[in-house]
Amino acid sequence: MADLPGNSQHSTNALVAVVIPAYNAEPFIERTLASVLAQTHRNIEIIVVDDGSTDGTASIVRRLADSDGRIKL
Repeated sequence: MADLPGNSQHSTNALVAVVIPAYNAEPFIERTLASVLAQTHRNIEIIVVDDGSTDGTASIVRRLADSDGRIKL
């Protein structure tokens, strides 16, 4: 990953936002989030956009967000 022009930060410090759209993703949302959190780049924010799920997607994301502040619902 190259530094952007005018960016004084080293690329390893760059904040990376991961946006995950979710609709009734209960069967796989926890595994999806675990995969993102397991990446070597640590300066991340994970934004899960729940599009009106009628299953337990939101509650799973909230539970995981309670233990890791990088996750947002």
